[in-house]
Amino acid sequence: MTIITGKGNKGKDGKDYNKQQITMKRKRLFTAIKILVLVLVLIVLIAPEWPVFQDERHKINSILGQRHFDFLVWEIGALSTKAEAALTGGQTFLDEKQRKDAVIDYLELLGEVRRLEAIINNVYTDPSANDPVLETAEQQREVDEKREILALKQPMVEAIVQEQIAAVLVDQGFGLLGTAWPPVEMHMTSLPYVLIVSPRDEIRQIYNIPLEHGLTVNSREEIEEAVYDGTDRSALVVSIGGLGIYPAMIVETTNINLLADVVAHEWAHHWLTLHPVGLNYAASPELRTINETVASIVGEEVGQLVIERFYPEFVPPPPPVSDPTTEIEEDPDVFDFNGEMRITRIGVDELIAAGKVDEAEDYMEERRQFLWDNGYRIRKLNQAFFAFYGAYADTPGEQGDNPIGPALLALRDNSTTLRDFLDRVSPITTLEDLQEATAGLETSTPWN
Repeated sequence: MTIITGKGNKGKDGKDYNKQQITMKRKRLFTAIKILVLVLVLIVLIAPEWPVFQDERHKINSILGQRHFDFLVWEIGALSTKAEAALTGGQTFLDEKQRKDAVIDYLELLGEVRRLEAIINNVYTDPSANDPVLETAEQQREVDEKREILALKQPMVEAIVQEQIAAVLVDQGFGLLGTAWPPVEMHMTSLPYVLIVSPRDEIRQIYNIPLEHGLTVNSREEIEEAVYDGTDRSALVVSIGGLGIYPAMIVETTNINLLADVVAHEWAHHWLTLHPVGLNYAASPELRTINETVASIVGEEVGQLVIERFYPEFVPPPPPVSDPTTEIEEDPDVFDFNGEMRITRIGVDELIAAGKVDEAEDYMEERRQFLWDNGYRIRKLNQAFFAFYGAYADTPGEQGDNPIGPALLALRDNSTTLRDFLDRVSPITTLEDLQEATAGLETSTPWN
């Protein structure tokens, strides 16, 4: 009988096991080395495509850091305000005079708050102030108290303004089941700043990035310079009056005329978004200008009708009627800002078209100083400035010789109603479409 000892078998199996372990470790090491080599090769091959090295938007986001505007937080707050107004419906128990008084009282209280906040801000920026917190404690306490009252009143006041604008829109042909379509929804709030980025060798908006509210002038300057240095782009951080998300963000204002205009302007964006012209908003600079100009036309027209109907005491006085047989001499001492801005834009366009980018930037700074000396405090005048403000082409100025403004005004002049005008604009998706829609129409605008 053969006796098999465990000791002898254990030794042999142990050696085999050790060899297997060593072999497996070698294979794992070899596999790890291959993966590492593959990763290094991929890095070499695709590194130029990595955002950290090349992507322009990533560079800009890195510059901005945590200064992006948080839309999620804002939406939650805005929707809760809308829900509160819908649940309480306090405005339904008020007659027209009480509604108007509620809105005016709210705006007057907001004016008091804004004046107090201006006083506080001045103390904080005064280098001679020893203890700004202590020196403004009373004003801050008053601001806090009044802000609490405003917060309680705001849902109902917003609902009143929405219903007033909706009533005018229904009269203009935008009704569905007795109310405006799309519904007028807005929320008055502190608006974000917006970073506008344009190429230097052309005037075109390539980025429009909302930033947090309350950025100091120094912070805005730092962002603009960092974008310029890091991407060789023209940049400008601008303030806005409204933003067409839903509900629309509307600037806090004490001016009922401006409030009605801006709310109607942003509603127009909501309507346009339901049609090709709005869906293609970002397709080209021309479409953006068409959208913004149409919204400006709607905002001004509907806003005026709202004031005439619900706040007649705030209707601006009509311009003086001149005798057509009398030749009017222009006052050489009256500074024509829009005319000077148009001259500036045309000059910039000509220099850029000639490839003289540096000369164009020097020229814009010269013109900025000229405008400053004549009372127009423009902090920075560059390609991004014109890329943003030039999109609002219903008045002469920043758009220079852009034909879109005169064309849309001609289309409005030749439309029987505001609804007819928007219906004719709605299918437009290119500048050529607009030109076809306005072929043969005469414009009453004087700047082209």
